[in-house]
Amino acid sequence: MLGMSGGVDSSVSAALLRDAGYEVRCALLIMSGHTDAAPAIAAAETLGLPLDIIDCRAEFESIVVRDLVSEYCRGRTPNPCVRCNSDVKFAALARHADSLGIKYIATGHYADVGFDDGRYYICRSPGSLQKDQSYVLWRLGEGLLPRLKLPLAGYDKDEVRRLARELGLNSADAPDSQEICFIPDRDYAAYVRSRALSSPEYAAACTPGRILDSSGRTIGEHEGIIHYTVGQRKGIGAWGRPAFVLAIDADANTITLGFSGDEYGSRLRVGGLNFQLLPPMKEGELRCEVKIRYAAPPVPALVRFYNEYAEILFDRPVRAIAPGQSAVCYDGGRILFGGVIG
Repeated sequence: MLGMSGGVDSSVSAALLRDAGYEVRCALLIMSGHTDAAPAIAAAETLGLPLDIIDCRAEFESIVVRDLVSEYCRGRTPNPCVRCNSDVKFAALARHADSLGIKYIATGHYADVGFDDGRYYICRSPGSLQKDQSYVLWRLGEGLLPRLKLPLAGYDKDEVRRLARELGLNSADAPDSQEICFIPDRDYAAYVRSRALSSPEYAAACTPGRILDSSGRTIGEHEGIIHYTVGQRKGIGAWGRPAFVLAIDADANTITLGFSGDEYGSRLRVGGLNFQLLPPMKEGELRCEVKIRYAAPPVPALVRFYNEYAEILFDRPVRAIAPGQSAVCYDGGRILFGGVIG
């Protein structure tokens, strides 16, 4: 059961599995009103594979969209792709596969599945390190990983596009999908505002408030905290020197600006832990490499466990630690565990 968007990655994944001898059935998951079914239908027809269309809009709204709005209104920076993968996309594929008696599920992610010491885990794909998507799969659990096939492991994007051309797929030269598929104009603030204003709980996040410097002095007024994320440099006004958002306090309706040198931190706390290669830990410590954003390089660190959360102490300071983002801990290219930055 392969998740088929009709893009080049999922389409080539379907072909690779088919040519490896699997009986492949495709599923297009409708997540929002912006989902276009035509590319998936065309790809399935070109490849001669059956396609099911599954309406996931209700669960996507209740799980992903509500979380996105809540997090932004609390001054945090969510990662909706991480939440969608674990709680909507892969869950829906597994349920549909189960209903048809299908053992394996697959997607077109650039990552791989490993097995060691009795545990399955996601790891970086050696052939696609520049496109590596292992980071957004850290929440996948041990019940799903033994069923997962990621056929693009070992391929880079140029190879995938070449294969698509050979297969006669319309998606061969289509641009990559954007970061958040359900906000096509990338105006996150407007999207959140349209939902937050109807809720008394969140309306305050849309109202102007004070801008502070790192000493707590008021230096200006902001448009509403939904317009800002930690580390943001654009859209915060001119201050005579480079500035960025250092912190957001939803309760006080303030944002704090930092200036050169303030953007780095050496420690963070993560909760909502999900363990992959590493067995669940309540105490103890270990050394590993940690990514705190999708595009950030991994940084060596010491991790200490305290029951339901972990503290991460970096060997060297990292830029813009943003509450709500994911911290993913690796041993080489293998995911040990991940969590949400507090």
